[in-house]
Amino acid sequence: MHAIIEVISTFPTRMNETKKGFIQLHLSVMLAGFTGLFGRLITLNEVDIVWYRMLFTSLILLVFTGLPRVGWHKFVELCGCGALLGFHWILFYGSIKASNVSIGVICFSLIGFFTALFEPLIFKKRLSWTELLLSLITVAGVLCIFSLDARYRYGIAIGVVSSAVCALYAICNKKASVGVRSRTVLMYQMSGGLMAISVIIPLYLLVFPSQQPIMVVPKDSNLWFMLCHALFCTVGMYLLQIQALKRLSAFTVNLTYNLEPCYTIILAFLVFGEGREINFSFYIGISLILLSVLLQSMRAWKKSAFLV
Repeated sequence: MHAIIEVISTFPTRMNETKKGFIQLHLSVMLAGFTGLFGRLITLNEVDIVWYRMLFTSLILLVFTGLPRVGWHKFVELCGCGALLGFHWILFYGSIKASNVSIGVICFSLIGFFTALFEPLIFKKRLSWTELLLSLITVAGVLCIFSLDARYRYGIAIGVVSSAVCALYAICNKKASVGVRSRTVLMYQMSGGLMAISVIIPLYLLVFPSQQPIMVVPKDSNLWFMLCHALFCTVGMYLLQIQALKRLSAFTVNLTYNLEPCYTIILAFLVFGEGREINFSFYIGISLILLSVLLQSMRAWKKSAFLV
């Protein structure tokens, strides 16, 4: 994985930064497509999944990065981003556990909508009606893919909050990661997130009581799934995402991540047989999501006026 990241991060310098950012972004989205599947395959509670995911990721990164020095202010910013990421993960896996993989990833698609609302507020810039329209096209697409069944209302509510938290993470991460190597950013975010999650676990369990034992040591298949999850869908995915955020807007990155549910839902149909037939509305939904991503990609591409 370290070798792969090094190759990706050292593309020929003549390649435009925007084009490099799009390549890194879409590779990270492909890896992200497996996240929901691991959330279902790993039988631990969502709190355990996130805690061990951050622990294993921190240990993997520690081998490659050590403990690079960063300023105290930057350290606090990165740890804060890690706390947001950890909270998002808990809610994301909680949504999957309360419903199914498809519901969890569909709710995640609302991240583009929340980014279009939050980014102007945080960076104090005008609301982009174009970005809001593009995100609403995606919302329409995911509604076509999956009917929001009343039986999954609880899982949907958790998933919506999860996507809002993730939008805040991506926006804050774009600012916090400026001037810091991607591996260093991820290292301190995972470590900070691990500490924050350890603190909020009791509070989370008061709000969302668990029917499963907590802080169970992963064994057998759970251990292997957790290690793969940490290595590929965390270290690989987030290093690519952080690098992409340095070249593209947070909205473009988050909107492109709306492709993740397309990959995950198809995999969930094949692996878990989640029972939904791929009908005409499914293809309409996929087309709308692809259209929104394509339009925003063209918009960002044209704005950068890149030359190979």
